[in-house]
Amino acid sequence: MDRWTEMELFVQVAETGSLSRAADALGLSNAAASRHLSALEERLGARLVERNTRRLFLTEPGQEFLRRSKSILADLQDAESAVNASTLNPTGTLRVTASLSFSMHHIAPLLPEYTRRYPNVSVHVETANRYLDLIDNNIDVAIRTREMEPDSNISIRRLAETRRILAASPGYLAKAGTPQGLDDLAKHALLVYTYANHPHELRFTRDGETTTVAVKGVLESNDGQVLRAAALEGLGILVQPTYILYDDIVAGRLVPVLDAWDLPRLTINLAYPSRKHLSAKVRTFIDFIAEHFERMEYERKWTARFGY
Repeated sequence: MDRWTEMELFVQVAETGSLSRAADALGLSNAAASRHLSALEERLGARLVERNTRRLFLTEPGQEFLRRSKSILADLQDAESAVNASTLNPTGTLRVTASLSFSMHHIAPLLPEYTRRYPNVSVHVETANRYLDLIDNNIDVAIRTREMEPDSNISIRRLAETRRILAASPGYLAKAGTPQGLDDLAKHALLVYTYANHPHELRFTRDGETTTVAVKGVLESNDGQVLRAAALEGLGILVQPTYILYDDIVAGRLVPVLDAWDLPRLTINLAYPSRKHLSAKVRTFIDFIAEHFERMEYERKWTARFGY
């Protein structure tokens, strides 16, 4: 049992950067935690953690032991969760990551119902517009807009396909005019998402014809919500996935522009570490989100044209 405690303590120390915080997390005294860490290092014959007056950091052997320890503890948690899954009683902290836009529109509104169904699960949402490494960041589920994962240890479940569209507020279009063709975009203020592939060019397709348009933004941002807010205030034309703009368009707050043209579409997937037994918390969350997307017919809505 001491070996498990030592391993759990070491992982907590590495993740929190503090022996005292790790001790608190495991319900140990600082003295007991220090004894466990010293015993672990003595048994391994290696220094795992270096300390100075300001911070704590892992040695090279410590980094390797952390990687292996997290995998072992995850396997143990899987074994325990497999039993929980059979009783449909998921527990623990579920760590989810997605872009800020997706988190705001399609995770946060669903959490009250999910936590009502599964009250023993607490949810931590890590918003990031870059793809976090699931293993290194201890992520259970990620929502991503790419077809496949480069890591074979990551499984994916498809949620929906979505168009990317241009849209602007009625006020902006009344003032600046509505573009009638791709050449007209050069006369307009554009709001550019910098994390898009090739953010300064737009590749349009219609009836087998493909045209690439170079763009420069009056506003550029790595977050779609900044661009959406600016577009709603009439700053210019933004390019974002329909899953972000759909409600604004239906409500008339934004109007699609040049909707007869297609931009490259995105596939929204759930990604999660591959394991023989999915933990109950992961399995229930994946099923919950997928069932919601199917019930709401999001793919049909997000790939349709708006008829403007």
